[in-house]
Amino acid sequence: MEEKASGNQSLIRGLRLLEILSNFPNGCPLAKLAEISGLNKSTAHRLLQGLHSEGYVQPANTIGSYRLTTKCLSLGQKTLASMNIINIAAPYLERLNLTLGETVNFSKREDDHGIMIYKLEPTTGMMRTRAYIGQHLQLYCSAMGKLFLAYERQENYLTDYWLSHQEIIKQLTCNTITNIEMMQQELTQIRQDQFAMDREENELGVVCIACPIFNMSGTVKYAVSVSVSTYKLEQLGIKTVLDEIRQVSSAISKELGWNNN
Repeated sequence: MEEKASGNQSLIRGLRLLEILSNFPNGCPLAKLAEISGLNKSTAHRLLQGLHSEGYVQPANTIGSYRLTTKCLSLGQKTLASMNIINIAAPYLERLNLTLGETVNFSKREDDHGIMIYKLEPTTGMMRTRAYIGQHLQLYCSAMGKLFLAYERQENYLTDYWLSHQEIIKQLTCNTITNIEMMQQELTQIRQDQFAMDREENELGVVCIACPIFNMSGTVKYAVSVSVSTYKLEQLGIKTVLDEIRQVSSAISKELGWNNN
């Protein structure tokens, strides 16, 4: 029983290290890994050696740092491939990508954050975003995240979320909403308009427009968005971009059994 408990603990700690490393694509020093995970350096090092021997992590360019390997990416891709939603949504997302020529994002709601599960790079646009598949999206400052907040059915969720995420809710740019009253007004408008925007709230010069994906019960578990520079959006016009995103979100929603009649 003691061996089993010890094995489970090591497994959980190892998985935690993988999760932390996923936020450091260029590698993370051992000391910082130990600090974030709450482990001592010797324990963290031992676990990393085990993960290294199995091919999940490898030393980074900076001495004493580690990063994930493509073996983790392979696992993620196999997981995504097994999700029917990707098979359903991909043709519509590809069409949107070709029509607008800009970055197209697709995310899934998971607990108190969103996860980027599909992304298409620009075909004609020059701007490349920092977003990547597997990235956690904060609900308060991303267009798709605000959609998930707006269509959350749990009563008082926004208040609970705001109180429990004070360390995360920060002023990333001068446009970031960090006041709960302002966010409540924002979410009311989102429900009324059925789309959300990141108005340079993560990065100056970059705007994101998102629409919800409804399932059969009207729940929003997925969202689609287009990222574009503020300059390009002025050229295209918000209505042009939004109309295209709405067509795609509506088509995918209908595939999932949603009927807005």
